[in-house]
Amino acid sequence: MAAAARVSEMEKMSLDQLKSLKEQSDLEVNLLQDSLNKIRTAATRLEIASTALQDLSLRPQGKKMLVPLTASLYVPGTLDSSDRVLVDVGTGYFIEKTMAEGKDYCDRKINLLKSNYDELVEVASKKKNVADEAGVVLQAKLRQAASTP
Repeated sequence: MAAAARVSEMEKMSLDQLKSLKEQSDLEVNLLQDSLNKIRTAATRLEIASTALQDLSLRPQGKKMLVPLTASLYVPGTLDSSDRVLVDVGTGYFIEKTMAEGKDYCDRKINLLKSNYDELVEVASKKKNVADEAGVVLQAKLRQAASTP
């Protein structure tokens, strides 16, 4: 729907309908922003994992290293083999893959997330425009109502 047509439709709405539309649009924008932040965080984690795989592939077998169990807990370990890795595919499932397959998995997930991110940015932008237009029409109607005796 074109912006002019959308504004024309909004001008026909009551104050309560406009307030409701504005609130709903703002809520949707906030939810989309939250989703965008989560996608960005997930993509960053995958990029770090991909870099770690690259680094791991360059280390010799038997290399002593610290192994992360959580974000802040590391334990000493020894690199058994840099040919095979365990990939966390979600919900507690891990799949053994070659180093190249692990890197490919990360790259495919990063590309998928970036694609989803781009689509969500577009949707969020449209919702933000609707919210802004509803706000402008609402303010105009409130000014008009206030100036009418």
